[in-house]
Amino acid sequence: MHATTPKRALAGLALVLAAGAAPAADTPVQLPGARQFDMAAEGSGPRYRIFVSEPDAPAPAAGYPVLYVLDGNAAFPVAAFLARSVASRREVTGQAPLLVVGIGYPGDADFDVAARRRDYTVGVAEPGAAGREGGAERFLDFVERELKPRIAARHPVDTQRQALFGHSFGGLLVLHAAFTRPASFTTFVASSPSIWWNGRRVLDGLLQPPAAVPRLQLSVGALEDTPPPGRLSPERLALLAERSMVGEARALATRLQALPAWQGRFAFHEFDGENHGWVWLPALSRGLQFFLDQPAAPASGARQEDAS
Repeated sequence: MHATTPKRALAGLALVLAAGAAPAADTPVQLPGARQFDMAAEGSGPRYRIFVSEPDAPAPAAGYPVLYVLDGNAAFPVAAFLARSVASRREVTGQAPLLVVGIGYPGDADFDVAARRRDYTVGVAEPGAAGREGGAERFLDFVERELKPRIAARHPVDTQRQALFGHSFGGLLVLHAAFTRPASFTTFVASSPSIWWNGRRVLDGLLQPPAAVPRLQLSVGALEDTPPPGRLSPERLALLAERSMVGEARALATRLQALPAWQGRFAFHEFDGENHGWVWLPALSRGLQFFLDQPAAPASGARQEDAS
């Protein structure tokens, strides 16, 4: 055996120290308890990316309540965090741990503009746009007939406690589902719905009162009809004026509050200081609370709140 010379020993020590001082390699960020998979709708339909967050806590006897969130690429991480917070405080609040399912699209974009216009809109608003818009019924069929059974086969779910959240065009879809498929979810959370779309066609669903009225939260940001001065062209301002968000939400809230069937099952929030781009965050948080709260006893008037 040959003895190590001082020079070789110092060189080896320098290599060790250099390796120890080198920065650690970056690794992808992961959400605790989260999974994702892609699936295509039957009949060579569109492909969707499905995100699932299952709590560490054991499921209640009836199964986990389930919150489905549209625009899952963007909304799922926020909803999953809120659900983990609920689970961590269940011994204090008594609220059941929650399963979250995000419905998104393949790719890294937070919002797939073309796909959400195709899937979330009610009827075709522009000539020649068939296939590019108005696919709400096909999308809801996919959720009900394909996605829900797949989630139920993988996780213990409470089929009597399921909610749907969506914002903007997603909020439009939520309203359409609440009015035309009220039994598909027990709670609907519509954030800043695009009620103006296609001549307010979504409101046609109110012509026939449902046999069983679900719970519905409607919300809007108080600043959505007040764009920042000097930043938009006159053409853009005129377009926004035709697509009122606050006025339409208020009018719908007034209409629902006057219908006996919705008494005690409807909540409206107009969030002070919030614009269209940010308001979905408090809407989601408040909607989760609305979903997990036990249904209120029928009251003489529906609840309306302004929140900051």
